[in-house]
Amino acid sequence: MDISPATVEDAAAIFDLQQCAYQKEAAIYNDFAIPPLVETLDELLAQFRTKTFLKAVEDGRIVGSVRAFQKDGTCHVERLIVYPDCRRRGIGTALLEQIEVAHPAAVRFELFTGHKSVDNLRLYERLGYRPFREQSVHEQLTLVFLEKHVNHM
Repeated sequence: MDISPATVEDAAAIFDLQQCAYQKEAAIYNDFAIPPLVETLDELLAQFRTKTFLKAVEDGRIVGSVRAFQKDGTCHVERLIVYPDCRRRGIGTALLEQIEVAHPAAVRFELFTGHKSVDNLRLYERLGYRPFREQSVHEQLTLVFLEKHVNHM
């Protein structure tokens, strides 16, 4: 597996990956109108101007991706996604670790996931992220925001 910066040429493949990866999340919450599933390819393309995108590639296929942006010392990590048939092989861990490396000036990393997304919560907490607030979206979905502070030496 190779992790490298993604480019606009990768946008369509990342879009397809996102559509596939978020089906499980949507099913957990019985909500197929979650932002990652209603985001358009044009909206995703526009984000390449303001965000860092990474991709994980195996055998020429993009199997995972993550994006992030930094504001005031905090790196906001978004859309950590892996194809369902490639999960539990360390791809998500490697992507998250590399997005942190890609933002060396950040003193804090922040991300969120749904309260019923047990695998996501387990992964984030294993990598040092700790819950710091929750936000109710609707009756079946509460977002859990997690953060990780880093000390640069």
